[in-house]
Amino acid sequence: MHIHILGICGTFMGGLAALAREAGHKVTGCDAGVYPPMSDQLRALGIELIEGFGAEQLALRPDMFVIGNVVSRARLADGSPKFPLMEAIMEAGLPYTSGPQWLAEHVLQGRHVLAVAGTHGKTTTTSMLTWILEAAGLQPGFLVGGVPMNFGVSARLGAPVRPHAKTPADQRPLFVIEADEYDTAFFDKRSKFVHYRPRTAVLNNLEFDHADIFDDLAAIERQFHHLVRTVPASGRVVVNGLEESLARVLHAGCWSEVRSFGAAVSDFSAHGEPHRFDVLRQGQPVAKLEWTLTGIHNQLNALAAIAAAEHVGVAPEVAARALGEFQNVKRRMEVRGSVHGITVYDDFAHHPTAIRTTLDGLRRKVGPDHRILAVFEPRSNTMKLGTMKAQLPWSLEDADLAFCHAGGLGWDARESLAPMGARVQVANTIDELVRQVVASAEAGDHILCMSNGGFGGIHLKLLQALQEK
Repeated sequence: MHIHILGICGTFMGGLAALAREAGHKVTGCDAGVYPPMSDQLRALGIELIEGFGAEQLALRPDMFVIGNVVSRARLADGSPKFPLMEAIMEAGLPYTSGPQWLAEHVLQGRHVLAVAGTHGKTTTTSMLTWILEAAGLQPGFLVGGVPMNFGVSARLGAPVRPHAKTPADQRPLFVIEADEYDTAFFDKRSKFVHYRPRTAVLNNLEFDHADIFDDLAAIERQFHHLVRTVPASGRVVVNGLEESLARVLHAGCWSEVRSFGAAVSDFSAHGEPHRFDVLRQGQPVAKLEWTLTGIHNQLNALAAIAAAEHVGVAPEVAARALGEFQNVKRRMEVRGSVHGITVYDDFAHHPTAIRTTLDGLRRKVGPDHRILAVFEPRSNTMKLGTMKAQLPWSLEDADLAFCHAGGLGWDARESLAPMGARVQVANTIDELVRQVVASAEAGDHILCMSNGGFGGIHLKLLQALQEK
């Protein structure tokens, strides 16, 4: 079929486009401000990209319009629709569906789906699990909300039949998917992940987030329980044993095998530092893992991936050996360059807990004698609303200095960060922020830039300005 994707440059929709193209469909798409890296990846696949959401795109006459959740019924100040193409599709009575639903019906059907859900670490854990299965020779398909460096692409279909299958029941090809709790589309307010029907479900952690669509933590727990309800009796739910919120989710009902990780009494636990540790299953050592990643959060991500891979026949020892060669994901503590002994990193962290765990990981890596300069922007909808502004000083405790981009916020960043005293500076523009950071930076410093967006290309601007210093 010919599908036309509205909002094609998001990581999820771009990955869906790549899968549809690989499956032999004709794919076109549109977005506002068509931007890399997804635009580069899509053009390399021969997918035509159109700028904007103009109604003239009806002339493409696709068999199906696939609607990203960036699209809404919003109106501009003059009363005209923000997404005229969507209005035209509805007026003409043309067929449209959401990305998750199209994926469920055309890609995931008949596959053993391994879904990774959680407030933090979804992309990294999905990438870890995919790499474990690949290293074990199982040729999984995958869709990740980022680009795993071991693969270089964010999505692929994988083998049509599972290699090394011993029985017909084992022949279902494997597909690993990052399972997002954000809503599906403007016409389907369920979480994306309820469409995926996993046989292996990872519940990595669960905190309050997405204040723009969820009223409270209980509302998100309800969606996670909807996911648990879709796992068959022969399936496995892999759950973080440290999280009370997930205990409540399972207490509401679970009809599948449960394997816990993280706590000392969990099925899977770790003994040792995050970069070098023993993997224990029910208290007994079953594998050793030594790798380049840092931080307790990545140790927990590894345990989750190992427990999920075991469900499809991969021994923990094999899984740990694969993770020893895991290269992480772009924009996860990614070194963007080094100038005059100053290293600049890019990281996706934006929720206060993610900021804190990312800084903890870097602190463990560089030690107490090197300064960390945390450069961040509260860019997610939750952060823009100011829902978690009071947690920011706590999240930045491991940073020697902090620099906040406050442009476009509806709350006073200086007031919220005041408990940090002279350790923090606030700027309303990227250029002003760059000047502040460069003026403070010294040889041996580590500059960690954190945002869930492009951050105005601040990484290259910092490297260039440091070069000229």
